[in-house]
Amino acid sequence: MMKRCFDIAVIVAFGAIWAAGAETVSRIDVRGNERMDAESVRILADVRIGENVGESRANQIAKKLQESGYFSKINVRMSGNVLKIDVTESPTVGQVTIEGNDEISTDDLKKEIRLKERASFDESVVGGDVSRMLTVYQRKGFFGTKIEPKKILLDDNRVNVVYEISEGHPTYIRSIKFSGNRRFRSRTLRGEILSREHAWWRIMTQFDVFDEDRIQYDAQMLRQFYMRNGYADFQVKNTAGEFTPDREYYSVVFTVDEGEKYKFGEITVKNPFPDVPDSQLQRALKMSRGDTYNVDMVDATMSALRSVVAEHGYAFINVEPVPVRNSDAHTIDFQFVIQKTNRIYLNTINILGNVRTFDSVIEQSLPMRAGDPFSLQTIEEGRQNLMHTRYFKDVQMVPTRVADANMMNLDVKVEEQPTGELSGGFGWSNINGFMVDAGITESNFMGRGQVVQLRGSIAQYQKQALFSFTEPYLFGRALSAGFDVSYTMYDYSSLGSFGYDRDSLTVAGRMGWRLTDHWTQTVRMSAAFDQNYDIQLSGWHDATLYTLGTNFKYYNLDTNFEQNTHTGIVGNVGVAYTGFGGTEEFMRYNGDITAMVKFLSDRWQLRTSLDFGYIQPIGDDYITRVYRYFLGGESLRGFDIAGVGSRNWAYRTYSLGGLWKINGSTQMNFPVFIPDEYQVKGFVFADYGILGKPPAAENYFYDKENYIDNDIRTSIGVGIYWNTPMGPMNFSWGWPMKMAKYDRERRFLLSFETQF
Repeated sequence: MMKRCFDIAVIVAFGAIWAAGAETVSRIDVRGNERMDAESVRILADVRIGENVGESRANQIAKKLQESGYFSKINVRMSGNVLKIDVTESPTVGQVTIEGNDEISTDDLKKEIRLKERASFDESVVGGDVSRMLTVYQRKGFFGTKIEPKKILLDDNRVNVVYEISEGHPTYIRSIKFSGNRRFRSRTLRGEILSREHAWWRIMTQFDVFDEDRIQYDAQMLRQFYMRNGYADFQVKNTAGEFTPDREYYSVVFTVDEGEKYKFGEITVKNPFPDVPDSQLQRALKMSRGDTYNVDMVDATMSALRSVVAEHGYAFINVEPVPVRNSDAHTIDFQFVIQKTNRIYLNTINILGNVRTFDSVIEQSLPMRAGDPFSLQTIEEGRQNLMHTRYFKDVQMVPTRVADANMMNLDVKVEEQPTGELSGGFGWSNINGFMVDAGITESNFMGRGQVVQLRGSIAQYQKQALFSFTEPYLFGRALSAGFDVSYTMYDYSSLGSFGYDRDSLTVAGRMGWRLTDHWTQTVRMSAAFDQNYDIQLSGWHDATLYTLGTNFKYYNLDTNFEQNTHTGIVGNVGVAYTGFGGTEEFMRYNGDITAMVKFLSDRWQLRTSLDFGYIQPIGDDYITRVYRYFLGGESLRGFDIAGVGSRNWAYRTYSLGGLWKINGSTQMNFPVFIPDEYQVKGFVFADYGILGKPPAAENYFYDKENYIDNDIRTSIGVGIYWNTPMGPMNFSWGWPMKMAKYDRERRFLLSFETQF
C-alpha cells in the first residue's frame, strides 16, 4: 500500500514539472518569411492551436522545418501561450555551373547534380553533388581530383552555385602482379586482362589508368580464361592494392586459386522428343570425351542443341547442362537435359524513353510483335538491332509476367544520344596524295531514322562534293531507298600510270532489301555527265552514261572486335547495263569474295580474296579508257597504281587498261610485340592478278604495234597495319615475282586516313 502511494506521488511530481515547462498554444506567429506564406510554414511545422508545447516539442518543430530544406535559420519558442516561429529562408538557386572539367563532359557530370535551378539552396545537397562527381572521377582514375563549390550571392536572396573542378593527373597503374598462379606465367595473365602497367608509349589508351570497375572486370576475364583452359574451380581470392602517398600510382595484386585442371568426361543428351533423332543431337555436341574442359564449348553446345530441336518445330524448350565432377579422375561429366516449356506470348510492347525518335522507327528494328511467342533470343536480337542503329546510348529490354496468364509484357527502355556528326579529316595515300575532307551526317533525321549526308574533300589528285539521302524503311517496310548527287574531279594525268583527267557529275537513285539473314540485294540507276581528257588524245571529250544495275551481297562474319579479326565470308556479285542512248554502251559484270578465319586465341587471321570484272561491249567494242579496268597499287602490291598490263609504245608511262581482270590475295595477319590494345598487326601476303587486253583498236598506234598482253603478275611482301585512334594506317613492302619489262614497280605503299 505504501509502495503504491509512493508511485502515485512520483507521477504527480513529474506531471507538475512537465506542466510547468509546457504551455497550450493559443496562437502561432510566423516571422521572417518572404517567399513562403505563413500558413505554409505552419503546415510544414505540423503544429496546431490547442497543442501543449514544451522545450522538447519546440525542438521537434524546428528540426522538422530544417528538414524541409526551405530555411537556413530557424528559432522556435513559446512566449506565454503564443508559439513564435522565426525563420530565415534559404536563398533561391539561380544558375548551377561546372568549370574546369576536361576529362569528363559537363553533360555527364550534370547527371550527378541534385541541386536544381529555382530550388532552395541546401548545403547538404551541394555536399552530395560533390561526393557523386568525385566518384565519377575516381572511376576514371582521377583520384587527385578536387571539387570546390562556390556560392555567389545575388540580389533578392538568390545565389549562383559554381562547382570549380581541379582534375589533377590520372592515377596510373605502376604494377600488376599475381599471387598463387602456378600453371600460367604472370606475363601470360597480364595479356588476358584489360588493365595495363603504365608506360610512356601508352599515350593513346586509358587502360593504364586505375579504374576500380575495370579491375573487377579483369577478375572476371581471368576466370573466363582459366575456365576456357580446364580450371573449373578457379577463383580470384582477392584484388588487393595500394596507392602511393601522392595517389599518382596504384599497384594491384590478384591473388588466385587455380585449382585442378579438368577434362570432359561422359557427354550425354536427355532427349524428350521421339521425332528428334539422337544422332543429330550428338553431332551438335561441340566437345568430346577427353577434351580439356572449356566453358565456351558448353555454351556453344547449348545453343547448337536448341537450334537442332527448333528445326523440328519445338521453339519452346530449355537446355540445362548438369555437370558431375569426378575429383579423383579430374573429369567433368555433362548431361544436357532438354526440357519442354509452356508456351508464353508477348502481350504488349511498350517503348519508353524516346523523345526524338519515332516509335515506328524503333518498332521496325524489333523482330517481334505483340502476340508473338516470347523468346529471350529474339528479344536480345531486338536489343542488338537497336544498339546497331547508333541512335541510342543504352537499350534495356525488361519483360514482366502478366499475372494468372501465359503472357509477358515487354518494356523497351531506350536512352537516346546525339546522332548528328560534324567531321573532318586529313590523310595521304598513293592514289590520291594528301587529302583534307569535311562533312555533316545526320543518321536519324527528324527522328525518322533517315540518313542525310553532305560531304566534301580536296586531295592532291581528286576533289569531290557529295550529297546523299537514305530512307531505311520505305512505306514502313524493310525496304531502303535513297539518292546520291556527287561531283568529282580526277587529276590523274600526272599520277602513276592512269594518264587521264575526268570531271564527273553523277545523279543516282537506289533501292535495297534483305533476301535472307545473310543476303541483300540493291538496284541502282544512275546518270553520269562526264568530261574526259586522255593524254593520248587531244582536248576534252564529253561523255554521258546512263546505267541500270543490281548487286547481291553476302555477309556472314563472326568478329572479335577487340582483336579486329574475323571468321566467315563476305561476297558481292553484280551486273549493270550502260546505254539507254548515252555515249557508251556495254554490260559490266563484277564480283568479289573474301574468306577469313581467326585462330590462336583470335589473335591470328588468315585472309584470302578473289576479285573479277568483265566489260562486254555492245556494238562497237571500243570502251573509253577511263571506264576500263586497271591493276596495281592496293589491288596488286609491289606494282605502281595502274602499273601492270598493256602499254602504248609511245606512252609507256600510262596503262591502256583492260576489258576484264582477275586479281586476288592471300594474307596472314599476326600479332607483333606491341600490346594488343594498340591494334597493331603484322602481315605477310602474296598477290596475283591478270589484266585482260584492251579493245582491239588499241593494238596499234601510228601503225606500230603496242605492248599488248594478258599475262599473270604476282608479288609477295610484308607489312604493318595500325588501327590508330585517328584512323587506320597501312605500311606494306612488296616485291614483284612475275612481271613484264614495261610494268611499273612501287615497292613501298602507305595509306593513312583520319577523322575527328
